[in-house]
Amino acid sequence: MINSGQAAEYVTVVGGVNVDIQGFSKDKLIPEDSNIGTVKISLGGVARNIGENLIRLGINAKLISVVGDDIYSSKILNDSAQIGLDINDSLRVKGENASIYLAVLDEDNDMHIAINSMDILEKMTVDFIKEKKHLINNSKLLVLDTNIPEDVIEFLLDEYKDKDIFLDTVSAAKARKVKNLVGNIHTIKTNRLEVEAITEIEANDEESLVKNSLFLLNKGVKQVFITLGKKGVFYSNNDIMKIIRADNIKPVNTTGAGDAFMSALVYCYLMNSDIDEAARFATAASIIALSHENTINPNMSKELINLKVKELNYYEKVFKY
Repeated sequence: MINSGQAAEYVTVVGGVNVDIQGFSKDKLIPEDSNIGTVKISLGGVARNIGENLIRLGINAKLISVVGDDIYSSKILNDSAQIGLDINDSLRVKGENASIYLAVLDEDNDMHIAINSMDILEKMTVDFIKEKKHLINNSKLLVLDTNIPEDVIEFLLDEYKDKDIFLDTVSAAKARKVKNLVGNIHTIKTNRLEVEAITEIEANDEESLVKNSLFLLNKGVKQVFITLGKKGVFYSNNDIMKIIRADNIKPVNTTGAGDAFMSALVYCYLMNSDIDEAARFATAASIIALSHENTINPNMSKELINLKVKELNYYEKVFKY
């Protein structure tokens, strides 16, 4: 178990950090037209969001990413310092701008379309990551997202295969980066499209979710979480295979739900929780994230998540091996 009060113990997170620009449509989106709504700018990136959520859960986190020297990059560094997220080991590239994630949400606050401009993350190299060996070796856990270059991901999965690695697949296109070494991942958090990109097995119904899960478990993955949006989450290890769903959820902003889910999984692992506890805790964390207009709910805490776990009514379905 990690003692969140000890500065010597920490989790290393490697991946993307960016500026989030989100457009919220007031009414039903009209294609090829200017839609009335609001625009919000905040800091994001899967790895950064995971790191901030971990801090809010009382877990020390060190983030390795890439920033430029523009005003947004300075804001990323300053804001991270203010919340206690250590980003000092990230790469700073002169003459480059911070990466940007642009999302348009519909009238139900679900993402309609998104564009990411993250070329700066390609500046992360294997040689740069090799310089972080001491940092990674001494961390309790390594968390990766797939926004970083494929050769860097493969190096990390191979070099640190004896360390427990949690991976967020981010998108279908980027999920393919881990196909060759997916068995070196301890816990994978993915969705239907992303898992299909890795396994090349359709994931369009419960039977195919089972097939995808077994594929990953047979490769060596210890825990599989396939998020299903409003239909809940399918999860499994070598003993348990289930779907759980919490009903009557009214999202305000869906952007940060997956990152909160992953952070909660990391927290539960460090607290020696079993997979059922982790799935419920992570589901509750994602719902708390959904309930706030910011990508990171500023009220996120382990106490609030535990209260939410008790509040929620969970539908559950168990699958036999």
